[in-house]
Amino acid sequence: MNLQTILITGATDGVGKCAAIDIAKKDACLLLHGRNKEKLNKVIEEIKSLTGNQNIEGFVADFSSMNDVRQLSKDVLATHDKIDVLINNAGVGFAASRYGKDGTELRLAVNYLAPFLLTNLLLPAIKKGAPSRIVNVSSAGQSPVNFDDIMMEKNFDAVTAYCQSKLALIMFTFDLAGELKEYNITVNALHPGTYLDTNMVRNANIAPQGTPQSGADAEIFLATSPEFKNVSGKYFNVKKEAKANAQAYDAKARKQLKELSLQLTGLKETVGK
Repeated sequence: MNLQTILITGATDGVGKCAAIDIAKKDACLLLHGRNKEKLNKVIEEIKSLTGNQNIEGFVADFSSMNDVRQLSKDVLATHDKIDVLINNAGVGFAASRYGKDGTELRLAVNYLAPFLLTNLLLPAIKKGAPSRIVNVSSAGQSPVNFDDIMMEKNFDAVTAYCQSKLALIMFTFDLAGELKEYNITVNALHPGTYLDTNMVRNANIAPQGTPQSGADAEIFLATSPEFKNVSGKYFNVKKEAKANAQAYDAKARKQLKELSLQLTGLKETVGK
């Protein structure tokens, strides 16, 4: 792992921070994303001091803004032409605001559209890092995507919005895995654990049932374990392969989601082909 470059989004607290600390101990080159520059810099200095790994860089972006996501990809690619592992860990939960910086439903923007856009924009570097891996952090909470009202303007419910965004990420995972098969890049999604002790869970006034470290262990396992070398296009419940919501296996629904995602992010086409 000391020869790898690993990018983790949402790395300033919770599961992402725990994963960053453990990976830093392996001397990997770490690229950490956060929304708040001051907090991100503080976390980076903390991890450097704790692990002795000085090869850690920070990148700031608000994932509710697609312009921020585009700038993040430019900043990363300006100094790194190879990425071995991308962990799309950043997310927001039930208690967050309704709309993001772009005026888009916040959970859809941060939990799905941002990783969709970022992953596609970083694919040139991920291809160069092959054999490489993409890990998308989803949830066991999944609701079918409502294509007639994806922003939930008619009947908003924060929990449903969250679950819809997390299923969309799994659908993207399955599609991208197929597109990238010939490039020796694996793409998998996972539920890191139920109600882990994170800000997202506490802000929703839910009693935590697990530690963020257990979620980090699952992310790192999927991102680095040799046994997943040729495993792609799967959904995992922590460390075990599981079944996602039925819509994730509907090719027509995935195609519809992809077309809508291209429109909402301003991408002309996914870069996987």
